[in-house]
Amino acid sequence: MTQLTPPPHVPQIRLYQNWLKAQRGLSFESYDALWRWSTTELEAFWQSIWDYFDLQSPTPHRVVCDGAPMPRTQWFVGAQFNYAQQVFRHVAAADAAGVAAILSHNEKSLGQAPARQLSWPELRRQVAALALHLQAHGVQPGDRVAAYLPNIPEAMVAFLATVSIGGVWSICAPDMGTHAVLDRFQQIGPKVLIACDGVTYGGRDFDRTGVVAELCAALPSVQHVVLFENLGLSTDAIKKVADCASFMGATARNDAQTEAFQPLWLPFDHPLWIVYSSGTTGLPKPIVHGHGGMVLVALALKGLHNDVGCSYDPNSLGERFHWYSSTGWVMWNAQLSGLLSGTTCCLFDGNPGGRTVDAAGHKVAPDWTTLWRFAAELDVTFFGAGAAFYANCQKAGVDLGACGDLSHVRALGSTGSPLSAEAQAWGTDQFRKLQNVGERGGDIWWCNISGGTDFCGAFLGGNRELPQVPGEMQCRLLGCAVEAWNEQGQPVLDEVGELVCTQPIPSMPLYFWGDAGNQRYLASYFDTYPGVWRHGDWLKIGANGGCIIYGRSDATINRHGLRMGTSELYSAVEALPEVLDSLVVDLEYLGRESYMPLFVVLRDGLTLDDTVRRNLNEAIKTALSPRFVPNEIFQVAEIPRTLSGKKQELPIKKLLLGQPLEKVLNRDAMANPGCLDWYVALAQARQ
Repeated sequence: MTQLTPPPHVPQIRLYQNWLKAQRGLSFESYDALWRWSTTELEAFWQSIWDYFDLQSPTPHRVVCDGAPMPRTQWFVGAQFNYAQQVFRHVAAADAAGVAAILSHNEKSLGQAPARQLSWPELRRQVAALALHLQAHGVQPGDRVAAYLPNIPEAMVAFLATVSIGGVWSICAPDMGTHAVLDRFQQIGPKVLIACDGVTYGGRDFDRTGVVAELCAALPSVQHVVLFENLGLSTDAIKKVADCASFMGATARNDAQTEAFQPLWLPFDHPLWIVYSSGTTGLPKPIVHGHGGMVLVALALKGLHNDVGCSYDPNSLGERFHWYSSTGWVMWNAQLSGLLSGTTCCLFDGNPGGRTVDAAGHKVAPDWTTLWRFAAELDVTFFGAGAAFYANCQKAGVDLGACGDLSHVRALGSTGSPLSAEAQAWGTDQFRKLQNVGERGGDIWWCNISGGTDFCGAFLGGNRELPQVPGEMQCRLLGCAVEAWNEQGQPVLDEVGELVCTQPIPSMPLYFWGDAGNQRYLASYFDTYPGVWRHGDWLKIGANGGCIIYGRSDATINRHGLRMGTSELYSAVEALPEVLDSLVVDLEYLGRESYMPLFVVLRDGLTLDDTVRRNLNEAIKTALSPRFVPNEIFQVAEIPRTLSGKKQELPIKKLLLGQPLEKVLNRDAMANPGCLDWYVALAQARQ
């Protein structure tokens, strides 16, 4: 029998450029030329995104961009929109092709049972039923619906149900404690709470019924609670303080009213969701984004730059999109956005390192093959995770050849922190060994991106058609007028500078909830350069267009007149096989002599002896300069991280400079608050 060869994959960004030439008469000699057009002809570019993705509105827009400076810019004035409406456009075609909307596993089901499947018609039916339930309990456009749910299909159903009727969505992950959740939800006054009874993580079940009961008692605005019984625990404690319904009951109806349900048409900039800054110090910023702007930017990012297409589109070769995330990280929103383009979303709920305890409760080594086995079982085509995940796989010596059939994986995505060249080289080499060169030939494609919760998108990312350089992002994204500015506010190339965006994009925040006069919003992004977005990262843009992020600009190392982002030091230190994690802070201030301690987490069984110290110092001297050799090196059990996995450099710096812990850091906003006692003791010893 003759074996059919699949047609060569045409990147989505090439299809878009073909469309521009055919429909607009526009052609560009290079990506740089295309990018410059997209950032100087804002109306033409964003109108092309609207038209290319065939977005629809029952009323025409009067203007694409009103020309007002940031942050007062208005987009597609006069248009009506709904995020859920865009998702449900795919139901008929996807169902006819027999592709799922959502595939999911958790720690308990992976390797033990088939993945859960939610079809597109069933997704729509459940969303409609829950939306009608919410309406019956008084939810009106503009009311907030808060969720306390893990990364399961029900969270996506609840989101779509909320926004389909004009409610404003906000979610916290169940690994967050009561105070951290209240710091967020008390600011927005939700009318409905959708919560779970508990979660499983690292092989352990965590009862969250007590937390949910506390939330109900502390949120007087909540009039109704919808409960998802994730672990099958007793919910009597919750029912004593709230009017409750079961999630399954709320989505069980299947009647003519459900069939007739249609999402509401809303103003283009109607509030979609409220996401939060990390809340490292003070109350987290409640950031509001709009329906239309989020859909436009998400489609441009997922389609053109991540090269994620429709699951039922022959050009997309059965797209299955996975980006590991908890619901407390903005990458959950990014994973969700796959539904906008008819993509099958593949969800994993649990620890990416598998079980951390055995049946007897004893600590065991992480299993970094867990997500890869998940990807192999579900035939994932785009596999995304935080940069730290790949570094952990590299350090653990993971052999992808032992994880199942990964031949469907055509792209690896990374974000959250800079991906080291060593970790990227590890992944590339692993896929070479698998002979997974795909239909294009050549190495596996890495789509490294950098953006933020602030605008729920990316400034820097990938392009299938550009060369790859390990440790770099390939380009500045279309529509994003990103530059690196020096201390004089001038753009520079091949130099490290402040990351700024000089033109508005549609997904920039509408406002912060409860922020009178936009004072907090303006102070967060526009204080340094009025009318220009300052993102807070160090960036270098190469002459070839490639970009490197060097860490947060407020956590800079300044040693004897030389400035450097912390990520360069981490790359040097964490390339050593002895080192699992690290953190560095520079305590130079007010003319005092620089003091720079380095904190390292070493492999089990290793201690910080003279040999390890020498290896660390030599690595820093070789990669950076002798000036950046630390004053002291400390072996620690853990590096403090936020719930989204970011190193907490600035709070530790402030703590060591003598500020009290409660003023610089919120334990409830941390992934590992138990490690703080050691740093507090060090700070006290230094005083």
